[in-house]
Amino acid sequence: MKYQVVVVGSGPGGYVAAIRASQLGLKTAVIERSELGGICLNWGCIPTKSLLKSAQVFDYAKNAANYGVDIVGDIKPNFENMVARSREVASGMSKGIQYLFKKNNIDIITGFGKLAGEGKVEVKAEDGTITVVEADHIILATGARSKQLPNLPQDGEKIIGYRKALTLDKQPKSMVVVGSGAIGSEFAYFYGSIGTKVTLVEFLPNVVPNEDEDVSKQLGRSFKKMGIDVMVKSAVEKVDTSGDLCVVTVSTPKGEKTIEADVVLSAVGIAPNIEGIGLEEVGIILEHGKIKVDDYYQTNIPGVYAIGDIVHGPALAHVASAEGICCVEKIAGHTPEPIDYKNIPGCTYTMPEVASVGMTEAAAKEAGYELKIGKFPFTASGKASAAGNKDGFVKLIFDAKYGELLGAHLIGLNVTEMIAELVVARKLEITGMELIKTIHPHPTMSEAIMEAAAAAYDEVIHM
Repeated sequence: MKYQVVVVGSGPGGYVAAIRASQLGLKTAVIERSELGGICLNWGCIPTKSLLKSAQVFDYAKNAANYGVDIVGDIKPNFENMVARSREVASGMSKGIQYLFKKNNIDIITGFGKLAGEGKVEVKAEDGTITVVEADHIILATGARSKQLPNLPQDGEKIIGYRKALTLDKQPKSMVVVGSGAIGSEFAYFYGSIGTKVTLVEFLPNVVPNEDEDVSKQLGRSFKKMGIDVMVKSAVEKVDTSGDLCVVTVSTPKGEKTIEADVVLSAVGIAPNIEGIGLEEVGIILEHGKIKVDDYYQTNIPGVYAIGDIVHGPALAHVASAEGICCVEKIAGHTPEPIDYKNIPGCTYTMPEVASVGMTEAAAKEAGYELKIGKFPFTASGKASAAGNKDGFVKLIFDAKYGELLGAHLIGLNVTEMIAELVVARKLEITGMELIKTIHPHPTMSEAIMEAAAAAYDEVIHM
């Protein structure tokens, strides 16, 4: 079999790259050993958002009286049905990729792909059958998996990763979540919101530690308000799984503490899937454990490219998709603009949600900027009050000299739907004064963006 482009992996980097290649007239195939859509559609982005929506609906039902709605009888979560719905949503999305591949005349080759010399990929099927596929251009998009720590050996029963957390047979009464990045925080929120006693352990001083400090502290307060035990500046030293419960030993600033829980979720990051795909055999260069590529994702081997979680950059689905498109357009002879990694939005889908782009306040100060900072709380937002979700704020950071938007940090209801405006603003180099003069609809949560910009320039109206 001979193709112009072969993509190894069908996650949000791989399948998007394949579709764009086909759109550009390149004969394309995708090699995938498991479900189409990769981790994101099957075990990450999509099924977790389904669970989080179930948690949100449960929360609304519990608090229906606050909205003038009387519900007769007990309100309780049906954990098994929540999980089943999540799997159905994921399955539907995976089938959607299959439809898109058929629509775009992309061949699907099932099996494990491995580089096998110049322009060749060896595909091993589940039954052991080996097929060699030839291609002018090979794009590696093999993604990542849950990182394993020596003191947290995942057994799939008592110490689990994110995949098992999506498909537990029954709701645990108690859980320790280790790591408060997006994955850990989202699972902590989901399980905590449906009644599991959750303890969230974070090594750094704040939860979601990559976010602006004000946002991190607000999310920590929101978690504590909903009953999650938040332990920062703390580390899990060991877990004893010999009894009915996990006995978790945690070192804290106040000394060692022991916690008992039904299950421990390890959410301390991800590891790239680069083993066994033939990198060493063909001489591809690694840099700090990931594949080294140029601005258009070409490796040091002509005709071999890499995108997504296996290269340096934020391990985010939308980043992988953008990299795939950029890579393929370059292959097709176009002149795509290299990705600006300083303008990548990040989102965490807890309640309140978190969304950000650009520099934090600390990073901007460290870079030597003189700042104008505007902050508008959702307690002053009419839409937030009407929605009954007033936790959070919009914080905008401007360069005082030129008015450039250096960073935007949002926490609150639906802020993940608002962040794109600020990504566009940064790309188009819109100034603070231009944001102030851009009329935002009323009443909306997005008004807080205009108001935060106005606050930075002492022109805020509703505060």
